[in-house]
Amino acid sequence: MTLTPSRRQLLPMAGHTRGTRSAATCHFKCGDACLKDEGSTSTSPAFAAVVEASLSRRNLLLGLGAVVAAAGSGAVTARPAAAAGAPGAPAAAAAGAGTVGPKGLAFTPIASVASTVDELTVPAGYTWKPIISWGDPVVQGAPAFDLDRQSAAAQEQQFGYNCDYLAVLPQGKNKALLVANHEYTNENLMVPGFTSEDALTDEQLRTSIAAHGLSVVALRQGKDGFWEVEPSKHGRRFTALSTEFELRGPVAGSDLLKTAKDPSGRRVVGTLNNCAGGTTPWGTVLSGEENFDQYFRGDANGDPRNRDTYGLVDKTGKVGTGRYWYRVDDRFDVVKTPNEINRFGWIVEVDPRDPRSTPVKHTAMGRFKHEGATTIVAKKGNVVAYMGDDTADQHLYKFVSRDRVPGRSGGRSELLDAGDLYVAKFSADGPVTTDRDGTGEWIPLTKDGESAVPGMSLEEVLVFTRAAAAAVGATPMDRPEDVEPDPRTGYVYVACTNNSNRAAAGPANPRPKNKYGHVIELREAGDDATGTRFEWSLLLVCGDPADPTTYFSGFPADRVSPISCPDNVAFDAREPGLWVSTDGAPSSITRNDALHFVPLTGPERGRVSQFLAVPTGAETCGPWIDAADGSVFVNVQHPGEVDGAVVDRPASKFPYSASSQRTPRPSTVQVRRTGK
Repeated sequence: MTLTPSRRQLLPMAGHTRGTRSAATCHFKCGDACLKDEGSTSTSPAFAAVVEASLSRRNLLLGLGAVVAAAGSGAVTARPAAAAGAPGAPAAAAAGAGTVGPKGLAFTPIASVASTVDELTVPAGYTWKPIISWGDPVVQGAPAFDLDRQSAAAQEQQFGYNCDYLAVLPQGKNKALLVANHEYTNENLMVPGFTSEDALTDEQLRTSIAAHGLSVVALRQGKDGFWEVEPSKHGRRFTALSTEFELRGPVAGSDLLKTAKDPSGRRVVGTLNNCAGGTTPWGTVLSGEENFDQYFRGDANGDPRNRDTYGLVDKTGKVGTGRYWYRVDDRFDVVKTPNEINRFGWIVEVDPRDPRSTPVKHTAMGRFKHEGATTIVAKKGNVVAYMGDDTADQHLYKFVSRDRVPGRSGGRSELLDAGDLYVAKFSADGPVTTDRDGTGEWIPLTKDGESAVPGMSLEEVLVFTRAAAAAVGATPMDRPEDVEPDPRTGYVYVACTNNSNRAAAGPANPRPKNKYGHVIELREAGDDATGTRFEWSLLLVCGDPADPTTYFSGFPADRVSPISCPDNVAFDAREPGLWVSTDGAPSSITRNDALHFVPLTGPERGRVSQFLAVPTGAETCGPWIDAADGSVFVNVQHPGEVDGAVVDRPASKFPYSASSQRTPRPSTVQVRRTGK
């Protein structure tokens, strides 16, 4: 076939991906971010260099054999010699025999699943059902899903596309509210007859805009233990098309946020690329606006703090067209509305219990490609939020509220309006121990309502947070995504997904060309989440266990499941142990993405056991764990996202219903224990 110019530009990463990574994933999910130079300009050593120095130092002083630099290669072998499995051991059998998991969710680990398998695979004694799928009614009176008649008006009332973060919030006996993010859209799998993005009609573009955002639906639990959607006044969509958000915090009303349509700089329409999130002590949901830049047409003469930092114009001077949304809304044209882009990239807060509430964007928490935000109440009563900037060589942040939770109350949203923003700097320094790899500090970017960065105003620090972090020497990381404190210990777990562009190892980034990712355990000094010092260690250095550069906290590698590209981390409210979902295993180890369980203490610490695998082309998102109910909830995002797949020629038929035979439908599913 002779390709038109627009067709040639449809998947710019075609021919540039590694392994079996889909160029469609790169384009629709990340806006071809790997073709942009968005790395931090910080002069501090990258996390991988700090790791290499720390583990080499530990090896020298303690004789653990923890790190060996391969001669001339720069590769790091992170596994203690005694834990190494037999070379070439089959990955599928790596989890070993026996039952694992917390009370209420005991399971026999499944074998990893080949990346071509179109099946949701769960352990023996468990079964699964979809709760809600793309296009299902959310708002009362919404039309039923009809693939051939989707419209913006219908989509604003229906479950959005590519569900990511997930929360199931109890509302009394057998009742709950489900909240889900909708990160991005795959028009090739949504629009019958799709040829290219620039050929989409205006109505199809508006429908895609409406498919972004969040959904809230009411649930009722049936006698069989499975949850179902029920019509309710709580059913609500927050979309990129029409939902109005309130900007709050230090930057609200700033000239940097004012537009012709909003001269106040305090009201913004829409939320974009909502990725991970968290629940607050007062019962609301936080959501991170991640790859927001991909929706804007750039300006060659625009503000370099956006133009260059977010790759709106490439190195050759070519202006990015975004997702062509500018054709139906001038907000997405940086030339016509230069400040609109500054109104995205924030932490969003919604109150699912109040269908009349106005959602909020919190400017005190900084602007960057937020994966999400998770909170904990510190000993002193301050609310602390941990956040990652999901881009290679970007940074890890935390926010500490100025005010404290009053008395025994759960707090309130206004606690996130004022406080101090910090960025992490990792070091290999400090006392060498068997369970700590180094120390670190939280460097203030804002302090007591003022800028802590020389040469930058408070507004500039919060709107152009990446530049502020680089200026103070923060550590560039390997795509820090989900960051979650353990509700029992307060230790913080950071999922670093991967960084194939990394040239050399650095502090807490253990490998060059790190395509498998790793998980960091961070312990605040004095167990005080408001403090400025911490210790850190590597919990997992991921990959095929037969690879000698993997590390599982000293647990024998021949007894763990393969794991690659950790993305989301989660905890049960009562039972110990870390749950890790993945995004990228098909391209790195040719296995379907998965959900794993990892004990954090005792002799089983570091034992990775695979709980489930999602279908071909899909990503495991938003794990919500309810051990007391014997249930695990996950969002199955972008099923069938495989190069060449289109409506009526799908690579997946998930969730395997009559309405998904022509194209897969991203869905929230419940996996429930049915056997003993």
